[in-house]
Amino acid sequence: MSDTSFLRRVWLRQPLTDSKVDGLQPVIHEQSQDQPPAIPETQTVLLLHEARQPYRLTDSYPVPELRDDREILVRTQAIGLTPVDWKAPDFNFAIPVLPHISGRESAGEVVLNSSRASRFKVGDRVLAISTDYRDLRKAAYQQYAIAFDYNTVRLPSTLSPEEGSTLGVAFVAAALALGVCMGLDFSSVLDGPDLYTLLRELPPDSLAADIRNECLDGLRAHDRAQPGDWLAIWGGSSTSANLTLQLARLAGLRTIAVADKAKHGLRLSAPDRAARPDLLVDSHDPSRAVAIIRANMKQQQQQQQQQHEGGGEKRRRTPLRFGIDTRGRESAGWLMQALLLLGPEEGETTTTTTTAQPPPSPPATPHYDYSNSESGTDGHQQHHQLSAHLVGLTGLPKQQPEDVVFHTVPIKLFHEVPAVGEALVEWLERLLEKGLVTPPEIIGVQHGLGSVNRGLDRMRKGEISGGKLVVRVG
Repeated sequence: MSDTSFLRRVWLRQPLTDSKVDGLQPVIHEQSQDQPPAIPETQTVLLLHEARQPYRLTDSYPVPELRDDREILVRTQAIGLTPVDWKAPDFNFAIPVLPHISGRESAGEVVLNSSRASRFKVGDRVLAISTDYRDLRKAAYQQYAIAFDYNTVRLPSTLSPEEGSTLGVAFVAAALALGVCMGLDFSSVLDGPDLYTLLRELPPDSLAADIRNECLDGLRAHDRAQPGDWLAIWGGSSTSANLTLQLARLAGLRTIAVADKAKHGLRLSAPDRAARPDLLVDSHDPSRAVAIIRANMKQQQQQQQQQHEGGGEKRRRTPLRFGIDTRGRESAGWLMQALLLLGPEEGETTTTTTTAQPPPSPPATPHYDYSNSESGTDGHQQHHQLSAHLVGLTGLPKQQPEDVVFHTVPIKLFHEVPAVGEALVEWLERLLEKGLVTPPEIIGVQHGLGSVNRGLDRMRKGEISGGKLVVRVG
């Protein structure tokens, strides 16, 4: 059945007898049935025909159709450009089929849904987050795109579509890195999700085999990040770092951002900034940056020891066990050196290194005694070994010390596991409504789908830094 036939039957509210959606009855909510949205039969899209080629503006492309009752159709109003939009064609990855439609985050208006039970109605202003690059119907570089309702965020009236289009993928990556890879519990922040616990309540086979180990065995319960722990982010000016810093601060972590202070120092250290780190370190000289982190963490370690010896907190934690790198393998290696500080003597490193592997199950026992003492059920002190954890958003070092557990963000959780996606988007709606999370700065606006290539060229040249480039559609 053609897209045109499907949409016409939706507008007329006729029953579907030959639909691909197995008897579903797509409807328009009562308030919009008198004047159904004028959904065209075809649309304009950007197509990638070959790797290492620019996207081509293409007319008369079919408007995508709904396939199940968790899908909605969104008219695109603004698109947030992401690094993968130019890296994928340039380096020929994440392109499952040619011609290909790209684009990971867009904001717009709901024009159609499949079910009266949907939490979205026609006319809602939304952010659609597409982490499923294999389904071209959900890609942002088109006038109309499909979105799962559990991957869609209702925008508050205070945000424009352009602002809404800046934060989707970065928020998902930040929440999964903190909540899954580091085990941070968000339940104290507007009833946010405890992803570590949520994943363990799901059937294991509901998680894809290639991410199951990360989700279930990458972190032991006593290793989970707790309020007061330190987190270092290398590449602190990126959009993903922005959202990570905001969520980490809300959940009680103390943060270190490593960034180019000549470019971003004043902005990142502004006192009213939601993503302001506790410590801002210049990345110009990486070895010096590591030395600064080590010196500050040594001071923290000494203070903790004094508090413990003076009858302070019972639960001792090492100053820095968590790191997230947003830039690549080389910078991740420098961040790893900062995590290796926590040996018996400052500057001592692990005795052996191995080629990087997925986190073992359970993670290997660390060489150093990062003591974490707490009372057991019998009243006696129980001592656990604490690991250091490094998350690489774009790469990890080739060599993995036995003292550091490597993590990659299981991004497909967002679109493959509805319970996870729904928990995240509904939480983001509350955060935006209360103003607890703010969108990244917009540092440029392009106009029309045809301007996407110019925007991506600016990103290739390194002209876009510290914020987002947005395309206004229509």
